[in-house]
Amino acid sequence: MKKFSTTTMKLLSIGLAAPSTPSRCRLFASLLLASSFLSNIIQKSAAFVQEPPSRPSSALHAGKQDAERQQRALLQARLDMERNFKKKQKTPPPPIIKADKNDEYSFMVGILGDLHIDPRKMEDYEIGRQHFVSLFDEAKSTLGQDRVALVSLGDLGESKNCDHNTDNPFELFAGTTICHAMAAEYLSSFGVPYEVIGGNHDLEGIDEFDTDAKNLRRFLKLHNKPTPQFCRQVAEKTLLVGLSSTVFRDAKYTSHEVIIDQDQIRWFEDLVASKPADEGWRIFVFSHAPPNGSGIRIIQENHVVNGCCWLNHSDEQSCRKFIEIVREHRCIKGWFSGHFHLGQDYQDSITFPTIDPSEGPYPNRGSCVFAQTSVMRAGSSRDGRQQSRLLRGTKDGFEVCTVDHKKGGKIRVDATITYRDDTHEVGVYAHEDEAYDHDNYFRVYQPQMNDHGYVCAENDEVCLLTRKPITKDTVAWWRICCGRVLGVVNGMMLEFDRSTLAPLGLVLPGDELIGKQVAIVESGLEECMINFESEEGMEGADCADTSKDQYREQAVLVFDDDGVTVIQPNADGSYWRKIVRNKIARMKEKRREKAAIDFAQAYLPVRSEQEAKEKVVSTWGPYTTTSGSAVNGVMPTLKEFAGVVYKS
Repeated sequence: MKKFSTTTMKLLSIGLAAPSTPSRCRLFASLLLASSFLSNIIQKSAAFVQEPPSRPSSALHAGKQDAERQQRALLQARLDMERNFKKKQKTPPPPIIKADKNDEYSFMVGILGDLHIDPRKMEDYEIGRQHFVSLFDEAKSTLGQDRVALVSLGDLGESKNCDHNTDNPFELFAGTTICHAMAAEYLSSFGVPYEVIGGNHDLEGIDEFDTDAKNLRRFLKLHNKPTPQFCRQVAEKTLLVGLSSTVFRDAKYTSHEVIIDQDQIRWFEDLVASKPADEGWRIFVFSHAPPNGSGIRIIQENHVVNGCCWLNHSDEQSCRKFIEIVREHRCIKGWFSGHFHLGQDYQDSITFPTIDPSEGPYPNRGSCVFAQTSVMRAGSSRDGRQQSRLLRGTKDGFEVCTVDHKKGGKIRVDATITYRDDTHEVGVYAHEDEAYDHDNYFRVYQPQMNDHGYVCAENDEVCLLTRKPITKDTVAWWRICCGRVLGVVNGMMLEFDRSTLAPLGLVLPGDELIGKQVAIVESGLEECMINFESEEGMEGADCADTSKDQYREQAVLVFDDDGVTVIQPNADGSYWRKIVRNKIARMKEKRREKAAIDFAQAYLPVRSEQEAKEKVVSTWGPYTTTSGSAVNGVMPTLKEFAGVVYKS
């Protein structure tokens, strides 16, 4: 039998109702923030990564604290310098970008977000094209053809049937030959060279192509691309670089994840390493989804819950790789993405490498400005905006602008970035947040080190997250001893990246969390005496992987008067639910469910198809208990996810 620690027994005996006292973590946070400047703060400029040790020795822990104090002091000095610079500019500076044929660094790039072309609804696309053509014609007359370009961020076709194939009225338009041919014709009509990258829908021709490789070859051929990635020199020592999603059918989880394959990542890393900032290189990157750590606005109810916010979202190491490259290579000056179908009126549709200290800790984004790109067609917009981006650069810096297709193609300067030297720049927002009051619906809370929501210190043996049951308004987050970061926001439990603190995915939905409380308790080392003798195949497993050099363990418990639920991590140690299957798998599941409905109508006492649907549920294995066996499990309960009733 399991031997519980005294602390755990005491906690259970009082019904897990003791008040939370996070004073220890608050004291630790205050001490870190109160660290004074040290004499050697200039010696190192390594960026601060918010990733704690698991359980170091006291000497190592003291050394880590000293290093953090030094880095915090250095970063505070940098931020003070940026803040003082901004104070001198009470209003945004006049636009620095003026096309000059004698400036070999001058260029202009139009950037289109998710097109989702529907051949039945082309009016918005033609209007948007006209807005750009006039801009491009003027720029070409000044700069010449080679320094003006267009970039499409992918998701070229509508992911539904568009009456395009009379032989197959159920075929999706996205990813088909006719889709890419139409998109190529459209993008070629702007009068400037275009580049395009693949989004999560661009290999969706599942009825026409049986593999991702075949679909990708057709995509590349029709857009005259030798490789999924691209690199175009648009001005002196100025590159446009694009990375494509190349996985759809083979996606391990959701097909909406934007997956950059390892060959492209290696190519990208080699490219930026060969173009160092101290030699004057400036690189602007384009991908369908943004990298983890970019800090731009995302949608909790969609992309966070489904695990498809960031590039390579479901692969923890690969997901973090992009921001690590940005931090290391300061030649990367800008990164543009789409994917979210959100407008550009929010200030956090653009994020700078450096922020004011009052807004949070140093974000560690290298020298890169990240920018979200909206959509052109009204039917594709989540918030009613119809906007594209315009990027204008010179030797002194660059501007990120909005082309507003609902306002006759009006150009609005959103941010001006001035180069101080090859590795430092200053960004200034050109306008306040113009979003509506209700647009907080789209905002996802992101923890900040030592903010009001930080509750449990890593060395707490027992921590109760809240004094009262969780509500929709509860905001709290904590690190467990292994370094994983969990939090409660909008009535859901989410996991956040341990380094960037960006949201990763859903751990518990509101219907499993609201009205309950959360406790974090010790679960390893001293209390690892578990009797597995009665379970076949588990003999001798006591205290496996729990030597004195191993990490300590904690359990995350959700409880109320009716019981306690243990939140078990995934096999890779993460907690967020990686349960959304890709579209191919879901299509087959729907076909099986349709067969079940037909069977129910024929053999069960039901009077209608609707009644038959209510009798059909789906279930997945293999495990329903911690025994590791698919048998002897408890009966699953009914849940509803994305409008479909499942057993879990």
